[in-house]
Amino acid sequence: LLASCAAENITLVYGMEGGTISVNCTYNPWQQRWREKSWCKQIDETKCQHVVSARRFWLPFLRNRNGTTSISDNVHDGVLTVTMKRLKKQDAGLYQCKTDYLGETNILRKVQVEVLTAVLETQVPEEPRAAQSISSIPPEADFMVFYILAGLVSTKFVVAVLIFIISNSRKNRETEQNNASLNEQQVLRFP
Repeated sequence: LLASCAAENITLVYGMEGGTISVNCTYNPWQQRWREKSWCKQIDETKCQHVVSARRFWLPFLRNRNGTTSISDNVHDGVLTVTMKRLKKQDAGLYQCKTDYLGETNILRKVQVEVLTAVLETQVPEEPRAAQSISSIPPEADFMVFYILAGLVSTKFVVAVLIFIISNSRKNRETEQNNASLNEQQVLRFP
C-alpha cells in the first residue's frame, strides 16, 4: 500500500509482516547515470545507515542483495527498484533512495516503511445446544432434499415420455410414407 505525506514529501509504504514490498525511485538517466545509487535507513536527522547499493550502470542486469533487501537499477528508464522480502517489525522506519557522486548526495525519494502485523481471529467455541432431532441434517433440509429429488425424477420421467412420443410419431410417419410408396408402386404395376 502506498500513500504520500505531502508536507514532508515522504511516501508511505505499508507491508504485512512476512510479506514483500517494492519501491521504485525514479531519476533522470542522462544526468544521474554515472552516480552510485543506494538505499539507506535513516537513523537520525543527519545519519542514514547504508543497506544496499546498486551495481554500476554497465552491469544493469545484476541485482545487489543485502539479506532480504535487493536493489536493481534500470539505467535506460531511470528507475531504481528496491525490494524488501520477509518483512519484520524492525524493518519499519524511514528510508531513502539516494545517489552519490564526488561527495554530492541527491535524495531521490524518502520512504516511510510501516510493517503491519496480521491479526489472527480467535474463535470462541460455541456452547453445545440441545437438538430435538437425532439427525445431523435439520428437518427443513430433509424436505428440501426430498423436493429436489422428486423434481429431478419428475423431470426425467417427462423427458422419457416426450422421447417416447416423438419416436413413435416418427415411426408412424415412416410407416405411412412406406405404405404410400407401396400403394403407388402397386398402382403403377397394374395399369
